[in-house]
Formats: sequence, C-alpha cells, structure tokens
Amino acid sequence: MVSNSDLFSISNQKQFEKIALKTFRYQYENNLVYQEFCDLLHTNVQKVKTLQQIPFLPIQFFKSHTVVSNNEAPQAIFTSSGTTGMATSQHFVTDVSLYEESYRRGFSQFYGNIENYVVLALLPSYLEREGSSLIYMVEDLIQLSNQPESGFYLNNHEELIKKMIELNQAEKNILLIGVTYALLDLIEYAKSIAFPLWGLGGSTIIMETGGMKGKRKEMIREELHQQLCAGFGVSSIHSEYGMTELLSQAYSLGEGIFECPSWMQILIRDTEDPLSYITNGKTGGINVIDLANRNSCSFIATQDLGKKYANGTFEVLGRFDNSDIRGCNLMVV
Repeated sequence: MVSNSDLFSISNQKQFEKIALKTFRYQYENNLVYQEFCDLLHTNVQKVKTLQQIPFLPIQFFKSHTVVSNNEAPQAIFTSSGTTGMATSQHFVTDVSLYEESYRRGFSQFYGNIENYVVLALLPSYLEREGSSLIYMVEDLIQLSNQPESGFYLNNHEELIKKMIELNQAEKNILLIGVTYALLDLIEYAKSIAFPLWGLGGSTIIMETGGMKGKRKEMIREELHQQLCAGFGVSSIHSEYGMTELLSQAYSLGEGIFECPSWMQILIRDTEDPLSYITNGKTGGINVIDLANRNSCSFIATQDLGKKYANGTFEVLGRFDNSDIRGCNLMVV
C-alpha cells in the first residue's frame, strides 16, 4: 500500500512510474473485478514493468460491478448522472479523506489558496440529484474559502448576477464554476434583462464543467469558449476534467489544454486496438492513471477522445459513440 505522503509528494516521472506499478500490483491482488479483467487479457503481472503494459479497466465496469480494492465499508457512494432507465456508474469510496486530500491539493497546485476566492457554483444538474462527487468537492471548497459570499445557485440567475457585480466592484476574486449549459443560460438571462456581465474583467475566473447534459446542442470547444468569453467579458475560459469514477481532476487554465496534478497522468490508446498506444499529437481514447484512486481502480479506460502533447498536457475532443468502441466484447466479465 502506497502512503499518502509518498502519493502526494511525487515530483518526477520515475517516482510516478514506481508508485503506479506498486499500485497496479496491489490492485491486482485486492480488486477481484480488476484481477478477473487482467486474467482475461492473460496478463503476466510479474512482467508488467511499464505504464503501457498495465491493463486499463473500461469505465463501463463501474456501471455493472462493485470496483473496490479492499473489504472496508464505503464511506460514500458517488453516482454518475444519466437519463431515465440508463445504467449509472457507482464509485464506492472507502476513504473519503483521500478524495478530499486529492482535490484540495489539486486545486491548490493550479490556483493557490482557496481562501483567495469567492466560490460561486452554478451546477443545477448535479444539485438536483443525489451522490454527485462534484457537488461534494465544490461544497467543501465553498466551506474552505471562508468567504460568506460563497455558495450554490440553482435557478436564481438575477441574484447570482447581482452578487457577481457586487463582488467585482469590491475587487474580490471570483471563481464561478458552472455546468456548461447553465453558464450559457446565465448569459442569455443577463442579456434578456439588459444586465450585462461583460464588465466583470480580470478578477473573475469562469470554469466550465460537465457539458450540455442533453439540455443544449453540443458545440465545438472554440465556439463554446468564444461565446462564454464574450458573455462574461473574460479573456479565457477555464475547465475542470473529472468524473465519478476518479478521485482527481485535471484543469485547463485556457484554450482547452488540460494539465494533471502530479499523481495523475493520461495515456492515449488506439481507437482500433485498445491495448496499444499512439504517438503524441494524434487523436485516440483517453486512459487515465489516478493514483489517488487506490481503493478502487487507478487505471481506467474512459469513453473520451483526446490527444496528448509531449509536455504531458492534453485536450479532450469528444466522446466515443457505441459504434466506435473496439475490443470491449472481451471486457464484459
């Protein structure tokens, strides 16, 4: 078992790979679902010496199996959003403090002290259901900000607009984290009441996450960020990349280029052969290594498409549809 101090003090690739391989062996021994998956692939655990040789569990398994690496009772069960009748993912988290340490340290790595921000959250799709890991994280960040103005907003757009203008006039640093479609709704509402948001300027960070959730037509990132920049009067749009099945997040400080905290990395797999990888700059499926996820599975093959660059940053370009997913027949145990 890797200690928290070792996990969160990773400072180079050699350390990362050493802890990743140790985590892989631990999860193979203790996670029955992952072990069965590895065995189906005829994985010789003793011969796994590189990150590329580690099997990545398809994220769909979180919809059909209990993916855990110990026998402890879950302290929290995080669930994904989904339409009626659709299977949702369940992430059984046996140590919530590990999740808390991961997102707190991750936020600090990219944004500094949370107390420097008033955190405003516009996350209606998440607030309106149970079990959202994003709500858990944002609620904690709101508390940690120690700012009385921090808080959640649902459909009270006018109140949120007035609060943002007040905070801007008081020269407070604002972090508005919102589900993508709700940020667009807010801009439209502001226009409808002739209450412009574009005067907010440099002290405001707009962070989008979660996509359209079926509420609006999907847009390419350039078009979306152009609309958000114009609507809020900011020069760049930040983004958060996380998911129910992970305990860590990557962040983009603009242009859709994401960076991982030091205990998280991605690899890009071939869309035609999920067990092989492609070179930097080419589009493929995103595999995530989240070493904070040690009590479930740290090696997850997502349904997201993206590309990675030589410096370790990456872009998210879309999602597979079902017809695009290759090699998953053998992955249903």
